[in-house]
Amino acid sequence: MKASVDRSYRGQPLELARINPEEMQRRADEFHARMATRRSVRHFSREPVALDVIRRCIATAASAPSGANKQPWTFVLVTDVDTKRRIRQAAEQEERAFYGGRAPASWLADLESLGTDHDKPFLEDAPALIVVFAHRQAAGGEKNYYVSESVGIAVGFLLAALHHAGLATLTHTPSPMGFLGELLARPAHERAYLLLPVGLPALDCEVPVIARKPLAEVLVEVASNAD
Repeated sequence: MKASVDRSYRGQPLELARINPEEMQRRADEFHARMATRRSVRHFSREPVALDVIRRCIATAASAPSGANKQPWTFVLVTDVDTKRRIRQAAEQEERAFYGGRAPASWLADLESLGTDHDKPFLEDAPALIVVFAHRQAAGGEKNYYVSESVGIAVGFLLAALHHAGLATLTHTPSPMGFLGELLARPAHERAYLLLPVGLPALDCEVPVIARKPLAEVLVEVASNAD
């Protein structure tokens, strides 16, 4: 028996072209190779970048799936020099407390190989900052669903889009981040989720030597035993 359908539902044909397996593999390999070169950058050039490129990448992020299609996110694009300076000052105040005693010794030990400290010049050097806010509820008080998961997926889209466009990024999460809502005059139902400097890397930019876990260590397959 066919299940009843909510009369508020409206459908439209899916637009997804079918491609042959060889082309699928080529695209998967090409995208993997491209994304494997993405690194978190802490040394940015002050050279300006095309804001329309960043806006288009944000539009890509906003196309991400979300719980009940509530789209519980706001992306604040900051290029104003004074605002970036104030964000840096507030972030460094929190980071000094973090590195000066708030963080456990084990966490600080794990950060040593990445060469990070409380000094965050990239917040002023990068020509643009994207501050991502998660909506704990809708503006009218309606409930949102799977907010952290939804915003996390959108941020993944954003990182991939920016890297694909040729821009460098850093996922920065000073803790706590309440100062961002205050500085950017965001409403109470929005919570700062991520601070993302965006731009071109400095000519002398270096990144830490790291290794990614091999696929065999992170992939578990549950497949049929049938031939």
